[in-house]
Amino acid sequence: MKTKQVLLGTLMLFAIAFTITSCQKSESAQAPAGKQNLSLYMTDGPGFFDQVFVDIKSIQVLVDTSKDTRKNDTCNWDRLGAYIGSTLGNRKDSGLVWTNLNIRAGVYDILNLRNGVDTLLAATDIPKGAIRLIRIEIGTQNSVVKDSVTYPLYWPENKPNYILIKLKGNECEEYLPGRIRLWLDFDISRSVIVVNNNKFYLKPIFHIFVEKRTASVSGKVKPQDAKAVLTLFNNTDTAYALPNKNGEFKMRGLKDGVYSLFINGSNNYKDTTINNIKVEAPKNTNVGVIELKK
Repeated sequence: MKTKQVLLGTLMLFAIAFTITSCQKSESAQAPAGKQNLSLYMTDGPGFFDQVFVDIKSIQVLVDTSKDTRKNDTCNWDRLGAYIGSTLGNRKDSGLVWTNLNIRAGVYDILNLRNGVDTLLAATDIPKGAIRLIRIEIGTQNSVVKDSVTYPLYWPENKPNYILIKLKGNECEEYLPGRIRLWLDFDISRSVIVVNNNKFYLKPIFHIFVEKRTASVSGKVKPQDAKAVLTLFNNTDTAYALPNKNGEFKMRGLKDGVYSLFINGSNNYKDTTINNIKVEAPKNTNVGVIELKK
């Protein structure tokens, strides 16, 4: 009995010590002095494929740590992106500092990230300042699946194996003190180029957004065998969606405005259009259930 009491007391002391330590870690989970924590997400603007596999090797950001970031607006950003790691992008007088993000390198099935789903690519402490470049290095293990057939996804010849996303410096959202986040929307419909004989090339196009300053539209399409393709559009903006297996869809990163939603049905289901959809950040507009008829 005494042995059990001693053991129980020891376990209770351990639990208390563990709780205190955990709380201390949680309370101190903030970026070190002179740093900010960046959360970088990726989501998908869908394309007409079964799957799209993209090999992401690494991601770096170029941070402008100077007090007046606009003084570097005239920089040759393409040149800075080409010479990552050299002194060109890390000169103390310019305040430009490259930082490698801690990502899980590998092949991503981009089409898994549609209808409001996204993946956290990186959560890394970076220097305080304005992010001016995001550099994504692409590997060679890229492919597409169309009508259950897998095809290689080629990188354009004589092009460097990376993508440069140029920012003005004010795009990120500071959702907590010292913590910023940004979403990358991979526009598959414009990024995969098809040439003769089912040869596919990858020319990635990304749109950037934060949920706080953009809007979204969601809803549901029935029946499932209508295989609907949705296009949301107005005079200045266009977005696409492919409903999931339950017919649900969501388009994010939208600018304020009035849109029309075109639902293109298949399998003899008739197309339909919904007009005058008002979109306003940071709200979601739900258009309800859309039932297509034959």
